[in-house]
Amino acid sequence: MNWDLNGQSADVEQALTGGAPQRAGWFRFYFADQRWEWSEQVQRMHGYQPGTVTPTTELVLSHKHPDDRKQVAATIDEILATHQAFSTRHRIIDTGGQVHHVVVVGDQLCDDKGAVIGTHGFYVDVSPLQQEGEDIVTAKLAEIAEQRAVIEQVKGMLMLIYGIGDVAAFDLLKWLSQEANIKLRLLAEQICEDFRGAGPRLTSKSDFDHLLLTAQQRIGQTADSSSGRDA
Repeated sequence: MNWDLNGQSADVEQALTGGAPQRAGWFRFYFADQRWEWSEQVQRMHGYQPGTVTPTTELVLSHKHPDDRKQVAATIDEILATHQAFSTRHRIIDTGGQVHHVVVVGDQLCDDKGAVIGTHGFYVDVSPLQQEGEDIVTAKLAEIAEQRAVIEQVKGMLMLIYGIGDVAAFDLLKWLSQEANIKLRLLAEQICEDFRGAGPRLTSKSDFDHLLLTAQQRIGQTADSSSGRDA
């Protein structure tokens, strides 16, 4: 999967933590040299003052709770082997000995040519300070999973219809989104709705072409027509 998290980190932090960004932060992990980058929030989460630590895989694992370390190590090995998105919930121990319950969600990190060069995403500290905070995290993670699901579904449709690969399907969808200046998720939802609604009426690839290239014109029409009926 190749889902862009860049440009959303601040919003995600804010939403995930109910207005307390210090409870969440971003990370990057580059496959070639196994180099890690932590935001200031993630450094503090591990007990370090920003700028005083250079994270490595060894350091990352050293902070995992002994009962969770094997699971996280296996996840890192799997990411290196498959280059796929991932999520995990485990415990870390900061430099002061305090245990933090964290959710870590990562997605593919690509270079300018679309090649997968690593993984990036965010840490969220879900230590049980208050139930409300954890409910916000759970709801946001469910929303992210739903967004991924519809994008993956449309990618599968494009791969099947046009006989293209995963990366090409995403590039096509992303290009359509950029050209129409519409969020990728909204466009994917509309394409999915269009393809399902047309069903047996789609008898040729040109029918799919038309729906695909005009999908942005129908975004919001359903809600507008429903509003008109209610009035």
